[in-house]
Amino acid sequence: QVQLMESGGGLVQAGGSLTLSCVASGSSFRLNRLNGMGWYRQAPGKQRELVAVITTDGSTNYADSVKGRFTISRDNFKNTVYLQMNSLKPEDTAVYYCGAGYSSVSYNYWGQGTQVTVSS
Repeated sequence: QVQLMESGGGLVQAGGSLTLSCVASGSSFRLNRLNGMGWYRQAPGKQRELVAVITTDGSTNYADSVKGRFTISRDNFKNTVYLQMNSLKPEDTAVYYCGAGYSSVSYNYWGQGTQVTVSS
């Protein structure tokens, strides 16, 4: 099994910045086989949506709504993925979930989520 632990959420004013971190832990056998890692979010009354994902080789994909404002990065040695969020907007308010998987398109593991609230 692989466990994911998010951190870095909180309350910030519009225009501000936050950095989310997600550390993967578990057996080396499984950690070494993880490919895709990334962030999804779910706002109240809405479906979970992709925010940004990154593969082991550094390929990234972003939701159109966050392009130019958010940056995803990854430290494979630390099994950690980061999400730098700048120019935050109230519509970015959501629970942000970290996910990881053995393929680049589907995730096997999810974190508990961290709340991000952007006030206007």
